Amino acid sequence: MEQMLTGAIAIASLLASLFFLRFWRHTRDRFFLYFALSFLIEAANRLVLGVLWIVDEDGAAFYSVRVIAYGLILLAIWQKNRPTRR
Repeated sequence: MEQMLTGAIAIASLLASLFFLRFWRHTRDRFFLYFALSFLIEAANRLVLGVLWIVDEDGAAFYSVRVIAYGLILLAIWQKNRPTRR
């Protein structure tokens, strides 16, 4: 059951990535690109976690990948809200 839920999270993350990638193609705004990359990284992380069922989720490698993915989201929000130069 745990592998099935991990696979569902991976598919949902991949679909979210494609959703943001579609908006990036229309607007060329880096905000959507960073979100798409973040969810793509998360989908790959969950895929590896589901395939390697021996590996425990508490490892530092999996958390470091998540820190990178969530860091991209924070970077996107920070860049979007930063004041523009005139």
